[in-house]
Amino acid sequence: MPDVHTPEQRSRNMAAIKGANTKPEMKVRRAVYSMGYRYRLHRKDLPGKPDIVLPKHKVAIFVHGCFWHSHDCRWGCVVPKTRAEFWANKRHGTTERDDRNQRDLQNLGWKTVVVWECQSRSDEGLRQLLSMALPPRS
Repeated sequence: MPDVHTPEQRSRNMAAIKGANTKPEMKVRRAVYSMGYRYRLHRKDLPGKPDIVLPKHKVAIFVHGCFWHSHDCRWGCVVPKTRAEFWANKRHGTTERDDRNQRDLQNLGWKTVVVWECQSRSDEGLRQLLSMALPPRS
């Protein structure tokens, strides 16, 4: 099935997809801050440029979109109807990169936490997840 958009329209759509400051990321930031933690954003000197970094606790938080990072929820299991092989390869590469970045961070002595987009939909569930994953505040 051919794409319903022209190449220019498709390019414009794809360029509009944000990689930082997304709604799920903003929700996680608000929750982390309200729990009393202070953080840094997108530290370029760390593998994978984590979305949220708690330097005092050596914790790196990644906020992953379910589709882009192939989560096993209903939103992450969607298979595009056009260019399915391209998207499968792209998403597989993303998951491999995620695994490598997390392994590199752990080798540097950092704890990594992954928050999925679907987990950020419920404020209460998100706070519960973070309270279990983050170290006690000192």
